[in-house]
Amino acid sequence: MGKLYLIPTPIGNLEDIPFRALRLLKEVDVVLAEDTRTTGFLMKHFEIKTPMISHHKFNEHKTLEKVVNRILNGETMALVSDAGTPAISDPGFLLVRACTAQGIEVETLPGATAFVPALVNSGLPCDRFCFEGFLPQKKGRQTKLTQLASEQRTMIFYESPFRLTKTLQQMAEAFGNERKASVSREISKLHEETKRGTLTELHAHFSEHEPKGEIVIVVEGFLEK
Repeated sequence: MGKLYLIPTPIGNLEDIPFRALRLLKEVDVVLAEDTRTTGFLMKHFEIKTPMISHHKFNEHKTLEKVVNRILNGETMALVSDAGTPAISDPGFLLVRACTAQGIEVETLPGATAFVPALVNSGLPCDRFCFEGFLPQKKGRQTKLTQLASEQRTMIFYESPFRLTKTLQQMAEAFGNERKASVSREISKLHEETKRGTLTELHAHFSEHEPKGEIVIVVEGFLEK
């Protein structure tokens, strides 16, 4: 029987990849990649020639059984996403569940995840927090925000730059205009930036300055008076 490794990849700066991740990417039989073009760039940069198979949210239901059977038959595989840790707002959960159900050993390497530096850099409490990932785009979005209005822990969200201003406006309406928050973008990249303020202030800023890149929103929890 083989083994499955979940290997985090850099969220921006290629120097952030762990030494063990590089070694395992060279040693495994196959790399399961969310996007073989993106991972191909990483592999080429580090001169890794391990074969790749496409494994993403649009095909994982179809390929799951075949991948699990190959591991059961002795192949060792590594799952990577385009950036960050697999299964965190990316494919991975279904494969891990299927492998553990078959008794396959699964090992996840510690490494890059965008929300951790965004949380620590926000200036908001880090002792208790909840990760919400991407909000529903349409159905259930307002309901989710209403539910979170009374959440006392610091909240973390991922968002597209194209929806950021709308999301900040909706959060201000649901959580209150004066709720403190931060918006981090392009983490670990050349133009990394974190803006802090109230939800209203952040909405005003990004209405005037078009956001670009990957976005992490960190919002203060509800404070009982």
